[in-house]
Amino acid sequence: MDEERFNMALRKFLKEVGVTSQREIEKVVRDGKAKGDVLKVRMTLVSDDGALDHVVEGEIPIG
Repeated sequence: MDEERFNMALRKFLKEVGVTSQREIEKVVRDGKAKGDVLKVRMTLVSDDGALDHVVEGEIPIG
């Protein structure tokens, strides 16, 4: 495995996930679709061709 190539591809993927996720969260909050003072979020990372199933949960204060 080419470590440098792998790390570059991984960072590119994670950057895309971060940027697009932030946009979607901001849109939900801006459009008033979030109820209450906290937005509960869950991100699920799965791979169809690998043993990967990872869940991250959190709360984002919006009030």
